[in-house]
Amino acid sequence: MVIRAALLTMLALAFVTPAAAQTPSPLAYWQYSAGEVLAPINGPTPEWRGIVGGGTTIRPAYEGARRFILQPDVLFDVRYRDTFFLSDGEGLGVNLVHGRTYRAGIALAYDLGRADDVDGHLRGLHNISPAPEAKLFGEFALLPVIITGAVRRGIGGHDGFIADFGAYMPVPVGKSITVFLGPTVTLADSTYMKAYFGVTPSQAAAGPLPAYAPGGGLKSAGFGITAVDLITTTWFVEADLGFAELLGDAARSPVSLNDTQLSLGVHVGYRF
Repeated sequence: MVIRAALLTMLALAFVTPAAAQTPSPLAYWQYSAGEVLAPINGPTPEWRGIVGGGTTIRPAYEGARRFILQPDVLFDVRYRDTFFLSDGEGLGVNLVHGRTYRAGIALAYDLGRADDVDGHLRGLHNISPAPEAKLFGEFALLPVIITGAVRRGIGGHDGFIADFGAYMPVPVGKSITVFLGPTVTLADSTYMKAYFGVTPSQAAAGPLPAYAPGGGLKSAGFGITAVDLITTTWFVEADLGFAELLGDAARSPVSLNDTQLSLGVHVGYRF
């Protein structure tokens, strides 16, 4: 009965996506599409469906920062026939294969980069420009658990590879609230790591940080919690909590002042 209740609630929430993408972010990758893989399980979905809304998020000023910033967010997500989508969280993409409990495809996502003046600690480092990312993704439901994964390649910006893997499950709380929760792990190649956590000799000479050349590997592990309250059949309120612990060369980097990264967002959305 618990699994059935969770599944029915997920169907009701199947097109509730969280806060606008803040890449890199302490949010788990799966939090950007929680429940979407099960949208077709109860039969054909509408030809068009979407979400608009907004809210705000408290997050670190940059990955590894001690200081937090308050950032406004916009929710925007439009999908056509469970095939094509344009989403602030997932980017512009297509589900190349999809069924009642799985989907996989390609997308053009984006990375927001990092400005060197966002914090005095980064003085002397170069900006990491915002840039698109080519993405391969997949989700598969082994009820009540959904397994997710994505591999992205920066096109400009950090110019590296980054991969996110995770799993989550729904926990119904009352008639209108569902909490999605689960772990996540992120790996990155040396190009990505050097962009976000490295310090070249010339940058070390221009700022306070020592030279540092990180390698690729495990970047972080964390946990996400997304709670959705259906106020009406079309309006909802959502809260997203993300926790990530920097690991390996990312944690050892002089760029990182705080290996424990947290993010909290609250949003109101309208489904159509």
